[in-house]
Amino acid sequence: MKPLLNFPPDLLLKAQNIRVLFLDVDGVLTDGGLHFTAEGETSKRFNTLDGHGLKLLQKAGITPAVVTGRDSPALRLRLQALGIEQARFGTEDKHPAAQEILNALGLGWEQAAAMGDDWPDLPMMLRCAFAAAPLNAHVEVSGRAHYITRTAGGNGAVREVCDLLMVASGRYVDLLEPYLS
Repeated sequence: MKPLLNFPPDLLLKAQNIRVLFLDVDGVLTDGGLHFTAEGETSKRFNTLDGHGLKLLQKAGITPAVVTGRDSPALRLRLQALGIEQARFGTEDKHPAAQEILNALGLGWEQAAAMGDDWPDLPMMLRCAFAAAPLNAHVEVSGRAHYITRTAGGNGAVREVCDLLMVASGRYVDLLEPYLS
């Protein structure tokens, strides 16, 4: 069976050599809402489409990495469940945090993609070979992204980018095949 997913060739060429995907959390992996309990703890809602996409991305040889200005037990638990080892928490200056991850992985910015939704994500996104933004991103971010998802953050937007990167890497069909038999 032929995959139903299709992306423009120029977009796939831009994303062809990506080996790491940097992700913001609030507004990208979540809908951006912050839910506080009476005790002051934060809870977050994650989308299972995004989670499965991130697992598939790792199978495709692309490392997902999280660079976020916040930190929470819920986030750490979710990343652990997804097997995401590269993460930097509580950092407003995302460029040095992303550089640190690139150094640890032995990669350069030309092998990096980033997905963000607000101004703090721009220094990281502008250095990457491929930048993506969810549908609900701030105009200053979406206006500089190579790809804007059809869905909002927290609603499968990360999965769209994972799919695009898997298609660009040539691994999408191989990873889909076992599910079609």
